[in-house]
Amino acid sequence: MLKPNLQNTLVTRGLKLSHLRMMAAFAATRHLGQAAQALGITQPAASRLLGEIERICGYRVHVRAGRGMALTEVGQALAQRADRILTELRDTAREIDAFGKGALGQVAIGAVTAPALDIVLPALRAARLEHPHIQIDVSVASSDVLFDQLMTGRLDFIIARIPQNIDPALVTALQIAPEPVKFVVRRDHPLLGRAVLTWEDLAQYDWVLPLRGNPMADAVLARFAQLGQDAPASHMTTSSFLLTMAQLQQSQSIAPLSSAVAAQFAQGLDSSLAVLPIETGISVRPYSILQRRAGALPLAARHILAIIYKVMSQD
Repeated sequence: MLKPNLQNTLVTRGLKLSHLRMMAAFAATRHLGQAAQALGITQPAASRLLGEIERICGYRVHVRAGRGMALTEVGQALAQRADRILTELRDTAREIDAFGKGALGQVAIGAVTAPALDIVLPALRAARLEHPHIQIDVSVASSDVLFDQLMTGRLDFIIARIPQNIDPALVTALQIAPEPVKFVVRRDHPLLGRAVLTWEDLAQYDWVLPLRGNPMADAVLARFAQLGQDAPASHMTTSSFLLTMAQLQQSQSIAPLSSAVAAQFAQGLDSSLAVLPIETGISVRPYSILQRRAGALPLAARHILAIIYKVMSQD
């Protein structure tokens, strides 16, 4: 082991931005050559950077692993910090650039479908009036996709669930609400004419479900099992909301949707969809407003988050 030097900070010992970029790239690629290519430098130059990092830290940050190399525990810790620092620098650059152009900035947020419609959409309308110069980018996707984008700095904050097997300490979380689930069909579906609707009736039709592992798909199948009813023998799985809607409109399929989504697309006489008159007893675990624990939100993101809190307080 190299002799650790803990008396001075890493910066006073010579740690530079190039070292942080090297650690982040190496952690992302797990390959020295690919890391060098990502940074636009030669492989010998990348190797020299790793050597400098180890001399500065006083510990090994990488080891041989088979035909390649891997990060040590020290290397992993340093790489995680490096990634956070680089994310903060990117956010700072974005904010400074926005101020320089006379704007309040840009914010990138993400949400799963229900809060995107129920919370984000009204907040965007309010933001257009209160902060017309803020550029707002919205991603709607599954929680695991949004969480990855949050942790890499592509999103400022998200409204989603913390994925399974993820350390909750990575984020701050403000829990909002669970998602009650409704079953939706097209308006001329045969089941809408039934005076009494049973789960056995539901199982006779095709279903459009989210992909396995999705909280809603798991909750629906668990509910069938809880009631002692076989799950539908025929169902399609997809992560695409548009494909789900198209399948509902073009077939006699049934799809579980959050109550917020059902309220948007399956209410009113002019809607092509309708909610089945059955109490599902299904509620998907709560989603939360999630932020990276490390680092501060840019000013634009703080403005939009304040509007979102205001929208939620009015419900």
